[in-house]
Amino acid sequence: MGDMTNSDFYTKNQRNDSNHDGGFGCSLMDLRSLMELRGTEAVVKIQEDYGGVEGLCQRLKTSPTEGLDGDATDLDKRKEVFGQNLIPPKKPKTFLQLVWEALQDVTLIILEIAALISLGLSFYQPPGEGNEACGTLSAGAEDEGEAEAGWIEGAAILLSVVCVVLVTAFNDWSKEKQFRGLQSRIEQEQKFQVVRGGQVIQLPVSDIVTGDIAQVKYGDLLPADGVLIQGNDLKIDESSLTGESDHVRKSADKDPMLLSGTHVMEGSGRMLVTAVGVNSQTGIIFTLLGAGGEEEEKKEKKGQALEDGLQLADCSHLSSHPIATIATDGAASANAPGNTSLVNGKMQDGNMENNQTKVKKQDGAAAMEMQPLKSAEGGETDDKEKKKANVSKKEKSVLQGKLTKLAVQIGKAGLVMSAITVIILVLYFAIDNFVLQKKPWLPECTPIYIQYFVKFFIIGVTVLVVAVPEGLPLAVTISLAYSVKKMMKDNNLVRHLDACETMGNATAICSDKTGTLTTNRMTAVQCYVGDVHYKEIPDPSSIPPKTLDILVNAISLNSAYTTKILPPDKEGGLPKQVGNKTECGLLGLVLDLKRDYQTIRNQIPEEKLYKVYTFNSVRKSMSTIIKLPDSSFRMYSKGASEIVLKKCTRILNEAGEPRVFRPRDRDEMVKKVIEPMACEGLRTICVAYRDFPADPEPNWEDENNILTELTAICVVGIEDPVRPEVPDAILKCQRAGITVRMVTGDNINTARAIAIKCGIIHPGEDFLCIDGKEFNRRIRNEKGEVEQERIDKVWPKLRVLARSSPTDKHTLVKGIIDSTLVDQRQVVAVTGDGTNDGPALKKADVGFAMGIAGTDVAKEASDIILTDDNFSSIVKAVMWGRNVYDSISKFLQFQLTVNVVAVIVAFTGACITQDSPLKAVQMLWVNLIMDTFASLALATEPPTEALLMRKPYGRNKPLISSTMTKNILGHGVYQLIIIFTLLFVGEQIFDIDSGRNAPLHSPPSEHYTIIFNTFVMMQLFNEINARKIHGERNVFDGIFRNPIFCSIVLATFVIQIVIVQFGGKPFSCSPLDLEKWMWCVFLGMGELVWGQVISTIPNSKLRFLRGAGQLSQKDEMPEEEMNEDQEEIDHAERELRRGQILWFRGLNRIQTQIEVVNTFKSGTSFQGALRRQSSTTSQNQDVTNVSSPSHVSLCNALSSPTSTAAPSGQC
Repeated sequence: MGDMTNSDFYTKNQRNDSNHDGGFGCSLMDLRSLMELRGTEAVVKIQEDYGGVEGLCQRLKTSPTEGLDGDATDLDKRKEVFGQNLIPPKKPKTFLQLVWEALQDVTLIILEIAALISLGLSFYQPPGEGNEACGTLSAGAEDEGEAEAGWIEGAAILLSVVCVVLVTAFNDWSKEKQFRGLQSRIEQEQKFQVVRGGQVIQLPVSDIVTGDIAQVKYGDLLPADGVLIQGNDLKIDESSLTGESDHVRKSADKDPMLLSGTHVMEGSGRMLVTAVGVNSQTGIIFTLLGAGGEEEEKKEKKGQALEDGLQLADCSHLSSHPIATIATDGAASANAPGNTSLVNGKMQDGNMENNQTKVKKQDGAAAMEMQPLKSAEGGETDDKEKKKANVSKKEKSVLQGKLTKLAVQIGKAGLVMSAITVIILVLYFAIDNFVLQKKPWLPECTPIYIQYFVKFFIIGVTVLVVAVPEGLPLAVTISLAYSVKKMMKDNNLVRHLDACETMGNATAICSDKTGTLTTNRMTAVQCYVGDVHYKEIPDPSSIPPKTLDILVNAISLNSAYTTKILPPDKEGGLPKQVGNKTECGLLGLVLDLKRDYQTIRNQIPEEKLYKVYTFNSVRKSMSTIIKLPDSSFRMYSKGASEIVLKKCTRILNEAGEPRVFRPRDRDEMVKKVIEPMACEGLRTICVAYRDFPADPEPNWEDENNILTELTAICVVGIEDPVRPEVPDAILKCQRAGITVRMVTGDNINTARAIAIKCGIIHPGEDFLCIDGKEFNRRIRNEKGEVEQERIDKVWPKLRVLARSSPTDKHTLVKGIIDSTLVDQRQVVAVTGDGTNDGPALKKADVGFAMGIAGTDVAKEASDIILTDDNFSSIVKAVMWGRNVYDSISKFLQFQLTVNVVAVIVAFTGACITQDSPLKAVQMLWVNLIMDTFASLALATEPPTEALLMRKPYGRNKPLISSTMTKNILGHGVYQLIIIFTLLFVGEQIFDIDSGRNAPLHSPPSEHYTIIFNTFVMMQLFNEINARKIHGERNVFDGIFRNPIFCSIVLATFVIQIVIVQFGGKPFSCSPLDLEKWMWCVFLGMGELVWGQVISTIPNSKLRFLRGAGQLSQKDEMPEEEMNEDQEEIDHAERELRRGQILWFRGLNRIQTQIEVVNTFKSGTSFQGALRRQSSTTSQNQDVTNVSSPSHVSLCNALSSPTSTAAPSGQC
C-alpha cells in the first residue's frame, strides 16, 4: 500500500504517519486496509485490533451517539490527516487546446493552405518583361502599389480564419464553463445527514470527514466508506463496485462494511465514516484509473467502466472525465494487492458491461442502469469516443439526428457546387487563353498562371465555406445552453442537455401524485378510533385512555426517528415538517392529541428498537418491534389501510378493549369509513399492534407469520392538498396536446378525487381510472405475459393508475413508448422520487426527479431535476423545449436562404464573369454573420405562452415546414433578382465603372462593393423576418424582449459600415457615398415588404411546396426522412439490446428455465434482420418476440424475490 506515496497527493496525506497520524489512534493506512476487508473477516479485525466499533470510535475521537462536536479546528485537522471528501476533477481544456480543436475543421484547413499558396505566389515577381507575353494577365490599370498589394488577399483570408477559430473556441470555452457551473450546482444539491454534537444536520457531501457519524436511509447513495454502528433491515446494492446484482444484507455483527458509491435499497442505520475522497474504495479506483497521463486516450474508452456507477456522488462529474492528476506513476498501484484485484475485477466487469450497453440489474427494484450525473456528454457533438462506447438511449436526440443529417447533406451539395465552380473557371481560362487566343505556355508565365489557378481554387473553397452550415451545431449548443441556464430559474436543473429539447415534443406526462400535484404537507384531518368516525381530530378526553396510550406509542416509535416536526422558521408560519411527510402527518396527530412524541422516543432510543421492518413498495407497511419490561415483545405496525386491515383479526372498541374483527366487519368498515375518506381525497393509514410472548421467541425472519393477527387501533385520514398552481398547469398541458396521467401508490378513490381536483379528469368524460391489479389483469394474457395489443387497448383512455407498483409504472411507460397505435411515436415524460422509480425514469424519454423529496438513486436515473418538486415547472420545461426547436428552425430558415443565394451567386458569377462577385474574404464575413452571430441572435429568443397553444411537432415532422420552404424560396428569389440586376446592369443604373472581367490584382470596384453591401443589408433585414416561422405577420412582435438580438443586428450593421468605408483592399471594398448607401439599405428593407407579400400567399396555393418541403434545399429532405427511420430502428434496437441484457441478468439469477434464454438467443439473431427492416416492423418485433416472455419473468421475480423459478407455463 505504501507505494502510493510517490504521488504528491498521498505524501501530503501521509506525512503524519510517523506520529500515528496527528494524535488519532489509527493512521490513514490502517483505515484503508481495514476497508478492504469484507464480512466476518472485517468483524474479526475490528474486534481484535480496535476492540469493536466503540473502540474504533474512541480512536477516531468521536461518539457513536453524539457524533463529532463540529469544532472547526478539529474538522480541519481531520481533513489534513485523512483527506477531504472529494476527488480532484480533471483539468478543463485550456483555451489553446480548444483553439487547436477548432483548427481541425477540414474546410478551414483547405482555406489556410490556399491562402498560404496565394501569399507565396504574390511575392514572386516574374523576371523581366515576360509579363507582356502572358496574355490577359496584367491588362488592367495596375500601378506599382497595387501589384505590391497582392499579398493582402491571402493575409485577409488567414485573418478571417483566425477570427472564425477564435469565435468557435470561445463558444466552446464558455460552454464548458457553464457545464462546470451546472455540475457544481448539482453537487451542492447533494446533501447527507450527519450527527454532530448530538444534532442531526444536513451537510454537503464534500464536508463529511473521517470520524463523522452518518445516518443512512433508504434511497441514499453512500458518500464515503464506513463501518455500520447500528442498522435496521439494511440492504445495499453494491453492483456499482462488485458487479454483483444481489442486494447485500448489512448488520453490525455480520457484515458492517459500507462502501462509497453503493446504494441503500432498504432499511436505515448509522455508520462511522472511516475513509473519504481518494482514500475511499471508489476513490482508490479513480486513482488507479488516473494513473499515468499518457494513457489518457485509452482511459477515455475505459472511462465508460467508471461511468457505470463507480462514481462518488459528490464527484460525479469526474465520471465523465476520468482523472489523471493522482498517482502519475503507473506502477504505483501494482503493489497494492488488496485493491488491484478489486479494481481489476471491476474493470473487467465494467468493460464487459460496456459491451452490453452498460446495464445494471437491481433486485427488488427491477432493472436499473446507473449513469453518473453526466454533464454535457449526453448531448455534445464533440464526444465521438463516448458516443461509440456509450450507446444508451439518451445519446442522440431527435433534433440532433435531424440536424446532423441536414448539415451533412448541405455540405455534400456545397462540395459538388464548389468543385464544379473550380472546374468551369479553370477550363474557361485555359480554353480562352490557349485555344481561342492560341497563346503558348511560357515557362516564365507559369507562376502567374498558377496564381490564377489558386485564385480560382480560393473562389471554389469560399463557395464551400458558405455552403457548409457550421453554424448549425453551434446554434443548437447555444440555444440549449441558453435554455438550460434560464431553466434553472424556472426550477429545472437539466442534467442531460438534449432532455430540454425532447421535452418540447412530449405527448404524455405520467406524474406522481404526492408532492408533485399536491403540496406534500400532510395533515391528519379525520380518524376512526374506538368505533367512532370523527370528521375532525377529536379532543383527547373523548378517546379511551388505553387506546390513546397505545396509539401515541405506536406512532412515535414506529416511524423513522429522523422524521420530526420543528417549530416554524418565521412567526405565524406553519410548523416545519422534516423527513417522511406521511409520518409527519401522523406525528402531527400526536401533537393535536396534546401528547409529545419526543419524550417517548427518548425513553426508547433508536438503538433499543429490537427489530424494524422498514417500508418498501412490496410490504406497503412499516413495523417496529420493541422488548417490553417483562421481556415479552410488542410490534407496532402502520401502512395502507386496506392492506393492514386484511391482516387484522381484532380491533380496539370504545372501551379500549380488543374485540373480534371478522372479514365482513372489515368490508363494512371499508364501505363506511375508508371509501368516504378516500372520496374526499384523503390518504387512509391504519395503525395496529400485536403482542408476542417472551418464550419461545418468534422467528423474526419469517415475515409472513409475524405480520398477521394484528389488532387495529385506528384509521387516520390524512389530507395532502392540491398545489394551487397545478390545475392551471394541467389545463395548459391539455391545450398543448399533452395528456397528463396520474400514476400513484395511493388508494383508487383518493387518486380519483385528487385527479378531479387537478383537472386530469372531468366528470362525464370517457376515461379509465384503474388500480394496479386491474391494470395487470387487462394487459396480461393467460400465461401472465404482457402483450402490447392489450396495453394498446388500455393506455389511450387511462388517466389514473392507482395502487401501482414501480413495475406497473415501468410497464405503462414502455407500453406507451412502444405503441404503434398512433402514427407518431409517443414521447413520454415521467416524474419519480423513489429508488424504485429508477427503471421508469430511465425508460422514459425524459425523466424528472424530485429535487426535495427525491432519493439519490432517482436523481441519478433522471434527465431533469425539479428543484421545487412542482408540476408547473414541468410545463415550463415543455415551453423551453418547444422554444429550442423553434429557435433552431428560425436559424435554419435564415441560414438556408443565405446559403442558397450565396452559392448560386458565386457559382453563376464565376461561370459568366470568371470571378465571383462576392470575394473570399467577403464570403467569410457573410459566413461569420450568418453562422455565429445569427445563431446567437436567433437562438436566444425567450419563449412565449403562445408556444403552448399548439400541438407537439412529433418525431417525424421534417425540420423544414412548408411555410419555411415558402419563405426560403421566396426570399431567395428576391435576393437573386436584386443581385443579378446589380451585377449585369448595375454600372448603368449607378453610372459607375463596371467591375466585371477585372484583371488579377486590380483595385476593388464600387460596382462589386455595392453588390456585397446590398447582399449583407438583405441578410440583416431577412434576419428580422426569420424571427417568425409560422407565417405570422408582425415580425417585430416582442423584438425588444430579446436584447441580444437587437444588439447583434446593430453591431453587424456598424461593422458592415466600417468594412465598406475602410476595408479597402483586404475586403475588396471601395468606399461608397451616402446616396449609394441609402440605395443599399433601401434594397435591404425591401426584404421586409417582400416578407409580407410572401406571407400573403397561402400554402395551399403552392401545391409544389408539398414536395418542396421535403425536396428543396439540394434534396436534403428525403435522406432526412430515411434518417428518421434509421433513428427509430436504432432506438428500437438499443432498447432490444438493453432489454435482453436486463432480462438475462434477472433470469439467470432466478435460474429460470432454459427456454427463456433461448427466446433471447433467437432475439439476438433478429438484430441483423432488424437493421434492414423498416422501423415499424422492428418495433413490432421488439414487442412481440422479445419483451413479452421476458417481461413476465422479471415481474415474477419482482413479486417474489425468493421464488426459485417461475413455473414453466409462464415463460
